[in-house]
Amino acid sequence: MSKEYSAVDIQVIKGIEAVKRRPSMYIGDTSVRGLHHLVQEAVDNSIDEVLAGFCNKIIIIIHKDGSITIEDNGRGIPVDIHPEEKKPALELVMTTLHAGGKFDHKSYKISGGLHGVGISVTNALSKWLEVRVKRENNIYHQRYEKGIKVSELRIIGKANETGTIIRFLPDNEIFENINFDFEIINKKLKELAYLNAGIHISITDERTDVRKEYFFDGGIISFVKDLNKNKNVLSEPIYLRKENSIMVEIAMQYNDGYQSSVFSFCNNINTVEGGTHEEGWRTALTRSVNEYIKKNNFGDIKLTGDDVREGLVAIISVKVPDPQFEGQTKTKLGNSNIKGIVSSIVYEHLSNLFEENPAIARSICNKSISAAMAREAARKARELTRRKGILDVGNLPGKLADCQEKDPSKCELFIVEGDSAAGTGIAARDRKFQAILPIRGKILNVEKARIDKVFKNNELATLITAIGTGIKEEFDVNKLRYHKIIILCDADSDGNHISTLLMTFFYRFMPEMIKNGHLYIAQPPLYRVIKNKKSYYIRNDKELDRILDEINRENATVSRFKGLGEMDDDELRETVMSTENRILKKITIEDAITADEMFRVLMGEEVELRREFISNYAKEVRNLDI
Repeated sequence: MSKEYSAVDIQVIKGIEAVKRRPSMYIGDTSVRGLHHLVQEAVDNSIDEVLAGFCNKIIIIIHKDGSITIEDNGRGIPVDIHPEEKKPALELVMTTLHAGGKFDHKSYKISGGLHGVGISVTNALSKWLEVRVKRENNIYHQRYEKGIKVSELRIIGKANETGTIIRFLPDNEIFENINFDFEIINKKLKELAYLNAGIHISITDERTDVRKEYFFDGGIISFVKDLNKNKNVLSEPIYLRKENSIMVEIAMQYNDGYQSSVFSFCNNINTVEGGTHEEGWRTALTRSVNEYIKKNNFGDIKLTGDDVREGLVAIISVKVPDPQFEGQTKTKLGNSNIKGIVSSIVYEHLSNLFEENPAIARSICNKSISAAMAREAARKARELTRRKGILDVGNLPGKLADCQEKDPSKCELFIVEGDSAAGTGIAARDRKFQAILPIRGKILNVEKARIDKVFKNNELATLITAIGTGIKEEFDVNKLRYHKIIILCDADSDGNHISTLLMTFFYRFMPEMIKNGHLYIAQPPLYRVIKNKKSYYIRNDKELDRILDEINRENATVSRFKGLGEMDDDELRETVMSTENRILKKITIEDAITADEMFRVLMGEEVELRREFISNYAKEVRNLDI
């Protein structure tokens, strides 16, 4: 390596070449998530036209050749010559980072795309992209390949309307997989239709002839009703909308369940980590209910935020001219002034609503008081279990086979169903950094239980103690004893059920574990194939077919594991415990709304939802344990 370091060693990467060199800096990664971010950037431009009041229709088509079209009836990207750059504005938008109409608030007062890099990034990472613009009674066309202009802007026809049509094919030299997932795009579009009342959005998949169309005149009121579908609600949705310097729109509705589902958005971006808008709403809600209780002599009780949010489904949507998102992923709103604005609006609205609708106020107060009583019962149960030593981290559960390492960042905890499988796991583990905690059978379904029941459940109390962080408001990630919590269950239907119960527990009582990337699911083999004295361990049916085709099925012996207990310690070590060979799935909350809905379907009170889910997906099951 040369010791010389001068100006000639400095690389200047111009234009969108930087995007192609380091795509992950702009779209997160080059896997499924990054691929679909390309679509999101194009759709966001159309939504910005909706927010500006010039668009009410968006059409998405996934074509058979793998390309995708995003069309809107907005104003159309400008095509006239830019006075300084001497190029068509369209060409600048498509090929120049930080070129757009979203910086001075003249063209867009509100926008989700703030940096002007959106569609130029999509262009840079596409094998080819074609854009058609309908403006001034003409249809303009231009084509790009790998982000480079390959045709001049030209008129190809006449049009009576305005709008933009973008069609592109992702670059297969950049992305691991360029097959668009219909469901990922469909869920995002449905969400956008809820958040923008009156917009028509359709998506067609030409590969499967599937088409979905969305139009919600009720907007986020429809959103809340859908999330509360098949639940026993306490009243009609509470709705408020106020627009001054920012636009605040909130819909909320209580049901008789125990879990809360709160989703916040800023400029149509799902702020998964919340932020100042959500903080302002929480503060005003708790204050309003507590003041009504005190004023109307409900008793000497002080409610917490968790108490007043029990059984509540809420959508918080704000439209902000200059949003400040914490982090490039835009998952937390940081504008300090938003908290006070939202809090003031919500407090005024709820105070008036409670005075004018005492029946609604009483139902909310009674439910919140009931939640507070359960919280007090949970505190007593927690103190009782602590006195017994169950929740005392200094007195770790006897059935925990702990590891020797004391640095939590190097430690793993395997949660294993059954003493037999745990015994095999203890023999197979590396005792230096791997701990084993057996649980017995199917744990408490926390989707149907309040927090006081959690502390009375021995299996969950043992799990809480072993992890060390506490739960709910007591949760402290700094007390986490293992940075990898790994669910290890049988690869059959019972094992999947237990895994779902455990994930439900973490999602509802320790969501920070998932958000911080500490929760994993091990992937034990489902089959063992032996041929010519060589063993192959297979994790699913698709992989089984592939391996059998590769090695020739003749004289191959296939056996199916009924459970982890059937594996000896060498097999478990090789396939599940070994850091070199194992496959772990990290549990994430990429789409909190979908996750919340799925837990409600699989683990909630409504049998009909589960029956419908089973009916829809039963045909995909090849092996069922009965």
